[in-house]
Amino acid sequence: MSITVEKTEFFLRNLTLRLPFRFGIVLMTHTPHLVVRVTARIDGQTVRGFAADNLIPKWFTKDPNKEYRDEIDDMLAVIEHAAATAADHPDASSVFAIWREMWKAQEGWARTKNFPPLLAGFGVSLIERAVIDAHCRHAGKPFIRAMLEGDLGLDLGEIHPELGSHPPAEYLPRQSLRRITARHTVGLADALTADDFAESAPPNDGLPSSLEEIIRTYGLTHFKIKLSGDVARDRARLGRIAEVIGREASACAFTLDGNENFHSVPPFRALWEELRADPALTGFFRGLIFVEQPFYRGIALDPGTAAELLAWPDRPPMIIDESDAELDSLRRALAGGYAGTSHKNCKGVFHGIANACLIAHRRRMQPEVALHLSAEDLTNLGPVAVQQDLAVLAALGIEHAERNGHHYFAGLSQFPEAIQRDALRYHGDLYRRHADGFPTVNVRGGAIDIGSVVDAPFGVAYEPDLTDFIPLRDWSFDSM
Repeated sequence: MSITVEKTEFFLRNLTLRLPFRFGIVLMTHTPHLVVRVTARIDGQTVRGFAADNLIPKWFTKDPNKEYRDEIDDMLAVIEHAAATAADHPDASSVFAIWREMWKAQEGWARTKNFPPLLAGFGVSLIERAVIDAHCRHAGKPFIRAMLEGDLGLDLGEIHPELGSHPPAEYLPRQSLRRITARHTVGLADALTADDFAESAPPNDGLPSSLEEIIRTYGLTHFKIKLSGDVARDRARLGRIAEVIGREASACAFTLDGNENFHSVPPFRALWEELRADPALTGFFRGLIFVEQPFYRGIALDPGTAAELLAWPDRPPMIIDESDAELDSLRRALAGGYAGTSHKNCKGVFHGIANACLIAHRRRMQPEVALHLSAEDLTNLGPVAVQQDLAVLAALGIEHAERNGHHYFAGLSQFPEAIQRDALRYHGDLYRRHADGFPTVNVRGGAIDIGSVVDAPFGVAYEPDLTDFIPLRDWSFDSM
């Protein structure tokens, strides 16, 4: 196989959230949505591939002193550098070979720019996804077949040496899931009941807004609950959330997101013990799956943190998320007392596949140890990002996933008419037509049907029409 990235183009669309989303240190109300279009030459044939993501504030760096304007500049810089690196390696033998060269070049370059690994990896991931999409379109294969049949050239041993020359097919399911349980995010600023909108009315858009209304509308059973790090506040809010879920949901399983709020183990341990000692939460906590990234990324994988976690025998199951920024992060986390990691396409597809295989391998070696590979969202939206994310997690066999883009945004209502029409035409299981005509994710009985997604080349069965998007050269931060 011969593959060359001939051209990479960037297009943006400014979006407004229907509800503000507070996560960690930021309240997000607006974001640009970036679409990457790669033109590749594969075995002599020209083919295009796509990838997309929102340019989210304060996740890749968590720097409270940096302006959002400057963060977007940094995000675009790492994406453009990855694209230039891919173009500098013509006639690669596989998609993985292109990824490997991008990752190596990005690591060294990012250090000279003082960009953290998570941000650097984001740039690589977008180009990686677009090239995977181009390959799958050229081959006429869905993502899972391209992965399991070795078409992508993935060498697991280059990422996790203990996996050696074993192929992904040895560790992963033979078929993609076709239905995913939606794990709904309860953000720090989210209304739990209609009474929480006493001072500001909910959006008048025909979509549910409060937690109780959302559960009734979608039949939810799985949740992701954000923690603030304040013991009294978290305890009181969890009590209210438990009441609403207990009243509205037929069943309950949930994760807690620590949002990197803790800079050492003792404060988190104190919070955990307070929550576990509250008799009002005893029944609720039987549904806990894991705690996500309670510790600040700067200390989460430190030897001192690992020693304290390993010395805490009844610690809750914890996974890393933001700390999974380097290729050895999961190995270090498992050695240091964590129970797994998250998959997000923005951290890398090959990175995620290798992590899934490592966890499968460790489960075989230590069946008595409970390990987790989760799927987290970062307010993913169609027409590309959410579908590619679903295609990967379905191939990895992750049965429930945080899904919140359809809640914080009014579906695909802010995208061009051609995009909306094609989404409903080609992915009528994933999307439903809202009463106002726009597509929104179709959550029924707490789950999402994704057959059309896993049957498509890489999640998307059509080429998105980008005519009404803004080319990067014509876009400015002030346009938001």
